[in-house]
Order: sequence, then C-alpha cells, then structure tokens
Amino acid sequence: MPKEDLQRAYGLSTSTYVVIASMMGTGILVSPGYMMASLGNYPVIFGLWALGGLLALCGALCVAELAAALPRAGGEYVYLREAYGPMPAFLSGWTSFFVGFSAPLAVASYIAASYLLTPFGLDTQGNRYTLKVAAAVIILAVTLPNLIGHRHSARTQSLTTILKLGLFAALVAGAFLRGTGRLAYLGQGRALGTVGLGTAATQLFYVMFAYSGWNAASYLAGEVKNPARTLPRSLLLGTGVVVVLYLALNLVFACAVPLTDVGFDNAEQVPQLAVANLFGSGIGSVFSVLLGLTFLATVSAFVITGPRVYYAMACDGLFPAIAGRTSRQGVPVRAMILQSLCAVIILFATDFQNLYQYAAVGLSLFALLFIGAVYVLRWRQPEMERPFRMPGYPLTPAIFMAVTLFMAVYAFKQWRTPSLWSVGSILLGIPVYYIWGFARRRLDAMGQTRRSVN
Repeated sequence: MPKEDLQRAYGLSTSTYVVIASMMGTGILVSPGYMMASLGNYPVIFGLWALGGLLALCGALCVAELAAALPRAGGEYVYLREAYGPMPAFLSGWTSFFVGFSAPLAVASYIAASYLLTPFGLDTQGNRYTLKVAAAVIILAVTLPNLIGHRHSARTQSLTTILKLGLFAALVAGAFLRGTGRLAYLGQGRALGTVGLGTAATQLFYVMFAYSGWNAASYLAGEVKNPARTLPRSLLLGTGVVVVLYLALNLVFACAVPLTDVGFDNAEQVPQLAVANLFGSGIGSVFSVLLGLTFLATVSAFVITGPRVYYAMACDGLFPAIAGRTSRQGVPVRAMILQSLCAVIILFATDFQNLYQYAAVGLSLFALLFIGAVYVLRWRQPEMERPFRMPGYPLTPAIFMAVTLFMAVYAFKQWRTPSLWSVGSILLGIPVYYIWGFARRRLDAMGQTRRSVN
C-alpha cells in the first residue's frame, strides 16, 4: 500500500459541505432554463430532476461503500486501482487532472467573476479578458487559505457553502412566503406526448451535470476523521440536501417564469428572471453579487478535492513526485498549486463552449467503471472489511450503470465529434502511461546504480 502523509483533520460538517458545494454549481442555474425551452412540459422537467436525484443517491450509496472500505485519498482513482489495476486508474487520474477538476475550476471561477461584476456592466462578451483576469484572481484567493492548513481550508469551505445554502434556501422560502409566483404556470406547455425521447435524454445529461459532485467527499477519505462513519453520512446527507433543494428551486422557477417567456436566447437568465418577477427588478444586482459569492464555495471544493487524486497518483509513482509532497500541516500544497496553475492556463486558452460535450462521454465511462468496482471488489475481495454496505445491492449500482450507459451511448451519437475527441484524449493516456513507467524505471535503476557505486 502506498505511503500517505495526510492528516485526518476533516469532520462530518466539512465533508458534507464539500459534497454540497461540488454539486451546487453552474448546473442548477443554467439547466432549468434550457429544459424549459427544450421540453416545454413541467411534468417531464420535474420527472427528469427526480430521476437525476435518484441516480445521484444510487451513486452516493455505491461510493459510500467503497469509501468506507478504502478510506484513502484519491476517490475513484483508488477504487479503479483496487478493482482493475494501475492503468485504468492512471487514465482516470489523467482525465481528472484536465477535464474533471482543472477545467471545471476555471469555469466556476469565470462564472463567479461574471456574476460579481454584473453590477458594474462588465459581464458582457466584450469584457471577456477582464472577466478572465478576475477569475484568475478568484482562483488564487481561494487557493491560498487552502494551502495554509486544514483549519483554514475547513473554514473557507464552511463559510462559502453556508452562504450558498442560505441564499438558495432564502430564495425558496421568500418565493412561497412573499413572492408573486403562480402555481397556474405549472399547467402550461405542450402535451406530454409531444416530448421526444431524444430531447428528454439530452436534457437528462444537463440534469446529471447539475447533480455531479455527489462523490466529492471520497476524495478526502485520507483526511477524514473516523472515515467508516463520516464518509457514508457526508455523502448521503450532502446529496440528499441538494436533491431536495434542486426540486424546490425548480418549483420556484416554474411558478415565477411562464414557459412562454423562456427561449434559447434567454434560457440562462431564468434565475434572474425569477428573482425579478418574484421580488422586483431592483433586487437583481444584489442577487447577482450574492450568487457570485456563492460560487466561491464551488471553486473551493474543486481546489480541495482534485489535488487529492494527483497526490494519490504520485504516491503510486504515476504522477510527478512533487505532487506527493505535503506541507508540515499534512496538506498536498504542490498538487493544489499544479491544479490551480492548470486551471488558469485553461481559463485563458479556451472559450468553454464545447467543454461539457467534450467531457460527457469520457466522464460517463469512468463513472461506469468506478461504480462497477462495487461488483468487482465484492467478487474478488469478499473478505474485505466493509463498514458500510449499501442497501439494495445488486440493484442499486445496476440502476446507476444502466442509465449512465444509455446516456453515454446517446451522447456519442448526439455529439459525435466532441465525444471522439474525449475518447481520443483518454486513449492518449495509454502511451503516456507506458512512457512514464519506462522513464521511472530507468531513473530508479540509475539511482540504485549510483547508490551501489557510492
């Protein structure tokens, strides 16, 4: 087993906040509007959000079993390594570094900057460079306290997540207590039979994008106190809170914005339209700033979780050794710095438009693999101690895998070119894996030769 120098300093609250902050990102702000414009039927919309919540809970149950049995830093990288060997694990980490964490970190910081600068009129396409500079500053500002130690990291995550939960909870409560929404809007829209299966399948992708992050606490498994109890609780509690809140927010949007007012040209503005319709246009700027501040929680969650994957890879010799070094406080600071630098590079090098389509198939394939690890490990290592056993086995992982496989196949058909690029970038990791292994063995041999001569 690789040596780890991390300290178990995170408790239930921080682990849960990481799950909530990882899940509640851009998806809940962007997806509802596009679903309203594409589907035009509220029963279908709410059905997809409920299905997405069920899948997220199934995934969280699977990861809860894996994380409690293998409480080590790295999340799915660890499960793939134990179930399938080092190469699939390396490919997962290879993909995570660029697509799973660094790119979403860049996107979240960019959106935070956009909302924060809205009152100053700097959120337009003509100010993209200014927005990117502001986003880079946000990445730096959030990374710094996480480098200092677990206490500062926990405080940053807790404060920003509490702000995010408070804002969305206040929006839901205010909408039903003082807002001017109308339940009659729920009866509007096209007939159920006119909604195509292909359209619904495409929208389910965006729903699952909004729910992604339900496995976030598993990346901290090597730093969580009493992981056998804390990890399952944080994964299920965090996921459950987000599912309930997402359904409530979609009800707010549905009661506040008529379907006839939503098109593809203004789909991303549905949250702002809802606030303006419910409470008046004057509160829009305040809401925008508060929304920008809530995205700091998402930025912080990516800063915390991703580097634990590269740290675990470095401990296995599958990533530059510098990422496996920790500070005196037991924090993988160099892995954090590497990821933040990569996010800043992506921030200035891409326009983000095809990022989701590019990532969809690749991330779905790895989700299939690491959820499938539950079956593999139960078969190959039945004697493994499992402090938490998921209810509903073997049906629970089967539900998740069946729907995810359907989504991956449909995404490949729908977005052929981005999907091919995604699969190609994963396959590119195979020669990198062998080249890296060859170089590492040569360096180890040279080091042994020098030591024998001396």
